[in-house]
Amino acid sequence: MKPIAFLLIAIAAVAGVVTSSAPTSGDADEEAAPIFGVRIPPGYRDWRLISVAHEEGNLNDIRAILGNGTAISAYREGKLPLPDGTIIARLAWSYVPLEESSKAFGHPQSFAAGPPKNGVQFIVKDSRKNASTGGWGFARFNDGKPADEAVHQTCFPCHETVRAREFVFKRYAP
Repeated sequence: MKPIAFLLIAIAAVAGVVTSSAPTSGDADEEAAPIFGVRIPPGYRDWRLISVAHEEGNLNDIRAILGNGTAISAYREGKLPLPDGTIIARLAWSYVPLEESSKAFGHPQSFAAGPPKNGVQFIVKDSRKNASTGGWGFARFNDGKPADEAVHQTCFPCHETVRAREFVFKRYAP
């Protein structure tokens, strides 16, 4: 099994215990992201797993994609377009070889999540509020603070490339 495949399986197995240094409160008094006004949703780290991914190139990370109850219900029922109220979260980490595994196999074999990368990101479905961006609002938070407006201006152009899949990159992996 390729090292990254093992890592993705491991992430899927522990998705319910995802941790990071990012705040998890989602209090109403936290700052909203520019442009779309998205705030960190309360309890998002307890959401269910939609998918896992390994990004190569400049991103070079591993990711867990989580969905709120609305997202998970819609995916399980095969509802498209996804309904208003759907929220999808993306958490990403660097990945590092496990020292013990490397010793046992004589080479890097198993990998684990390292430090968080590129903050936590959310897409929120609100067809009326975000009509000009396919119904989706976007947000990225670094250490609990929203990224600047320039970062948020890059969200929709990137997601527009997957318009046919309702602007969502990752597919549901039950």
